[in-house]
Amino acid sequence: MAKRQRLTVLAVVLGCGVLISLWQLGSTGLVDETPPLFAAAGRAMAETGDWLTPRVNGLPRYDKPPLVYWLMAVGYSLPAQSVWDPLGSWAARLPSALASIAVMLGLADTLLRWPQSGSRRPAASALIVALAFGLSPLVIIWSRTAVSDALLCGLLAISLLLQWRRFADPASQGWWQAWIVLGLAVLAKGPVAVVLTGLTLLLFSGLRRDLATSWSRLRPIPGLALTAAVSLPWYVLELLVEGQPFWDSFFGYHNLQRFTSVVNDHLQPWWYFGPVMLVAAMPLTPLLLVGLARVPRRRTLPPEQSLHQFAGCWLLAVLLLFTAAATKLPSYWLPATPAAALLIGFALDRRDRWLNLAWASSVVLVGLLAVCFWGSEFWVPLIRDPEMPSLADDLLSSGLVSRGAFWFTVAALPAVVFWGRDASTRVLAVQLPVLLFHVTTLLPIAGLADLLRQQPVRQAAAAMVEQQRPLEPLAMVGRMKPSLHFHTRQVVLFEGRSSGALVNLADRLAREQRRGWQGQPISQLQGPSSVLMVIDTRTSQRPHWQGLQPQELSRFGIYNVWRVDRKRLEQRSEELQRSGIRADWLEPRPERF
Repeated sequence: MAKRQRLTVLAVVLGCGVLISLWQLGSTGLVDETPPLFAAAGRAMAETGDWLTPRVNGLPRYDKPPLVYWLMAVGYSLPAQSVWDPLGSWAARLPSALASIAVMLGLADTLLRWPQSGSRRPAASALIVALAFGLSPLVIIWSRTAVSDALLCGLLAISLLLQWRRFADPASQGWWQAWIVLGLAVLAKGPVAVVLTGLTLLLFSGLRRDLATSWSRLRPIPGLALTAAVSLPWYVLELLVEGQPFWDSFFGYHNLQRFTSVVNDHLQPWWYFGPVMLVAAMPLTPLLLVGLARVPRRRTLPPEQSLHQFAGCWLLAVLLLFTAAATKLPSYWLPATPAAALLIGFALDRRDRWLNLAWASSVVLVGLLAVCFWGSEFWVPLIRDPEMPSLADDLLSSGLVSRGAFWFTVAALPAVVFWGRDASTRVLAVQLPVLLFHVTTLLPIAGLADLLRQQPVRQAAAAMVEQQRPLEPLAMVGRMKPSLHFHTRQVVLFEGRSSGALVNLADRLAREQRRGWQGQPISQLQGPSSVLMVIDTRTSQRPHWQGLQPQELSRFGIYNVWRVDRKRLEQRSEELQRSGIRADWLEPRPERF
């Protein structure tokens, strides 16, 4: 393919990626509960200059390696960031968005440089595969979420694509680039990146029954040494500085324990990722199944024509590893979405009855989605979210659901009209309306949800900062929203709904010590003898929170801002302790913040 044509296709892919991942990226606030923890850690690095240990709410955060925090910190370090990014979400989400765009470009560029046999229109195939990845429901969600999953997906995908490119054409691709990117992936999420890479390459070599070629071209021994040189220095430094707590939390809890046992009640059946795989490829799921079934088994397939085999092994590696894990989450499937996009593209290479059946099934799925959206008045009222009690009415009155119905109808009609055209034209006729659905419908719905769910928390944070007395501590009980810490920029004590939460809060106010805040008994107070707290309406109605005579300062949605006298709080705590309730906040809590 001519260089100019290739650059034109990549420019189109880049434009689509910007619309999918970057458009209005900072227009909504961070969504509780996990993203504000990442964002707060990244911003703290930029503000304190401590780029070694991520810290949130006065505590070290050992959950993930530092790369995502470093990239967020770069965004928070930009001039006047708080002016043009007032919600702080653009800087936090940018690494995820750029990672997804990079995968779209990497997939398209690989197919343009190495067209696979059967592909009569390489440019269309490259665009279809890039959009199949970018428009995956999982990718749409996580490319706009301030966590490390999309970054891992992006770096791992680029590393694996570079591995295949080296295998396919050693003269045009150096062996070392893939291993450097893999080192960055280890800095993004941990050793899982190396495990997935190794499993993919082993499956690929086994399918081709040719380990020697992969070994000689990919050079795994010096490659892993290079990966270690990129990633290990931070782990060693962090272990030297933080010691056993880092080892126990990162390696013990967040890696080994998540794989061998269920954490945070994320217990799922062994077949969990089957449905996740099907949903993640919507509405082109039938094409994914055809592409997966057609993975070539021939060992004699030329290396430059083996991308279909490689994609199948890539997807299978993710499926096998995380099916074996005890803890299962939808985001664990994200590293498989680039492989799934390739398989969708390869399903179009041979037109037969199976492709026709898959295409007919995809059209039916699009039609069902259109019918579902047109019938929104029947199912939207069933939405019940205590944090967004008016969501159903607001959705119906906004007209956004009807707009979504329009776009899926637009997607279904050309699919029928173009039935006799080539497969690439038909798929693009579906993907373009889905892209417009994302821009014109999903993003406004996200904005509506932000106004209902997150804006009250931001308003409560602003009210606390405005009315806080000098040295007055901050707390949140009931629904625990880390974004309150993010927006107040202060240490906030978080406790749940139970009666033990009140006992914990009273004890923590007197004894807890964190970086930037130290608890003080009432007898030693140098500031006001009160605590400023946010409490949701449901929690405030529980018996143990009654009778505290709080001063209600303001109310935003389901959240009340109270000023509570600490003497009354301690008296109630003593009453509860006499009834057998004890403080347990000093017991280990792996997810504590």
